[in-house]
Amino acid sequence: MSGSASASRRTCRGGARHRSRPGRIEQVTTALLFAHGAGGTVRANFASVIPMLSRTRPVYSVDFPGSGATPRADGPLELDDLADRLVAAAGEERFAVVGYSMGCAVAVRAALRYPERVTGLVLTAGFARIDDATRARTEQWRRLLAAGDRAALARFVMSVVLGEPFHRSMTAEQVEGFLEIVAMTTPVGVDEQVELVQRIDLTPELPDVRVPTLVIATKHDRLITPACTRALADAIPGARWAELDSGHAPALEAPAEWVRLITGFVD
Repeated sequence: MSGSASASRRTCRGGARHRSRPGRIEQVTTALLFAHGAGGTVRANFASVIPMLSRTRPVYSVDFPGSGATPRADGPLELDDLADRLVAAAGEERFAVVGYSMGCAVAVRAALRYPERVTGLVLTAGFARIDDATRARTEQWRRLLAAGDRAALARFVMSVVLGEPFHRSMTAEQVEGFLEIVAMTTPVGVDEQVELVQRIDLTPELPDVRVPTLVIATKHDRLITPACTRALADAIPGARWAELDSGHAPALEAPAEWVRLITGFVD
């Protein structure tokens, strides 16, 4: 493969759409469609991996309502709507969907609503439904959002998003920088997104997933535990299993290994 990738962002009916295409492809590869997590954006969740992947394939994504440049929704978020927005952002007829955290639920719903277009699923740090421990953390998240204390919110986000080994390896300057970034870039629609996470229950529909699926657990995750992700994998017929040596931020903690797992499965 040779050539350079080009990237662009467009605002479409479904939201701010992101597109990256390789300069030239010398072999057939699978197009990818990325679904981000609650409280995230395409940039925040995938900035380190999309450039690597877009060297060899088209990559598409969209910021969900309240994230990035996409306006907030008028009411509660619904999975069907997010799945429709996601698929509308794809510039190819067929593609695999890479879901992260809440985006895993969006990816599953997209596969069920568009079976003729979705060729596979890669689900990282996902869940069928959250357990009691994660529910307690989401309630704390929403309380901090309501209080409006950005510094306290940033400390909480760091405590649940970064795996403990990675967190311990950071310098004081890196910790301070991470907290500043979180405090300055929290999307306006986080509360609606976290509220959706609290309502999601994919359990009844997972047996109907018919596309090849790879479920990736993040071993040091303090927000979505590997046990939660294991339950998701066990409910999908024929799902393959992998683990990342990462917390809930694989794009920051293990980007190269994440890319290796994705490409090894979809290609």
